[in-house]
Amino acid sequence: MQNKLFSPLQLGPLQLPNRIIMAPLTRGRAGTSRIPNDLMVAYYTQRASAGLIITEATAVSPDGYGWLGAPAMYADEQQQAWQKVTESVHRAGGRIFMQLWHMGRVSHPDFLGGELPVGPSPIAADGMAETPTGNKPYVVPRELTEKDMARIVESYKEATKRALAAGFDGVEIHSANGYLLDQFLRDGSNQRKDEYGGSIENRLRFPLQVVDAVVRIAGPERVGLRISPVNPYNDMRDSDPAKLFSSYAKELAKRGLVYLHVLEALPGHFFYLKEYDPILPALREVFPAVLLANCGYQLESAVALLDRNGADAIAFGTLFLANPDLVERLRTGAVLNLPDMATFYTPGPAGYTDYPFLSEEN
Repeated sequence: MQNKLFSPLQLGPLQLPNRIIMAPLTRGRAGTSRIPNDLMVAYYTQRASAGLIITEATAVSPDGYGWLGAPAMYADEQQQAWQKVTESVHRAGGRIFMQLWHMGRVSHPDFLGGELPVGPSPIAADGMAETPTGNKPYVVPRELTEKDMARIVESYKEATKRALAAGFDGVEIHSANGYLLDQFLRDGSNQRKDEYGGSIENRLRFPLQVVDAVVRIAGPERVGLRISPVNPYNDMRDSDPAKLFSSYAKELAKRGLVYLHVLEALPGHFFYLKEYDPILPALREVFPAVLLANCGYQLESAVALLDRNGADAIAFGTLFLANPDLVERLRTGAVLNLPDMATFYTPGPAGYTDYPFLSEEN
């Protein structure tokens, strides 16, 4: 029987040659300019054999920025630099989506000209922000007004226009991992008393406004979205994640999104929480389009999930980081390179573009 990982998958107008997806990986190589560089062109091009590349999280606006060395997509020079990435990936036979990102409350005034970061409610995340002047505690964010929210929706629209103009095949809305849209979804961070807080319907309102705006620009066939229902990263929690994210998935399905990307850690992964039952099966029932599973998969677990129709494709993060030719290594059963954690976010090519290909080893 054919290994489904290596079978093609129709993703809207794109036919993916395999179901091995490169997950979004923040790597901090854009420097202080926030502009993609030649090193990033090389990095993504090396990984063009993936069924689909999803870029690292990319800020849609200056007030949504808050990660050292992360890229952005709100200025002409950023768009022009990203176009070099897409052109190179396409020449190498690849397909690539841009992940659209607003950090919300987990940015820091040091990135924002002294201004407070924004969030759904004035509740600080527990933890430390890595700022240009050192690690500092997260601050209490300024609660967003409806006028603020409308402006942020426009930022997502403009970033989507720029992404398509730069040659991306589509966009992924980052609605996971404790960033702005996730902050609105979960009741641990959203304690608003207006129409954007309280009930699940209300907490979905702003994220869905963003989704609707992006879909109007790109069309649903070029828009995916990422969630992390029980991931505690960035001090996140919710009283009923299964109900919340099933409701969200139903709304996304109504809008015809081309895929739903679910970060749900497998046992043994450091994000795994044993007190929660898996939510992925319930999402499978209510989201009929392409479902991507992510977080801790190896070859055997990935094949098993696809074989039981639990997902349509698997997004690999760390494995792609260390193995630019991951598709070939999985296909041939070759030994995988081990990642060097010390270079995950450091400047330069070390631990970024210098991982060997199989062809260089043999």
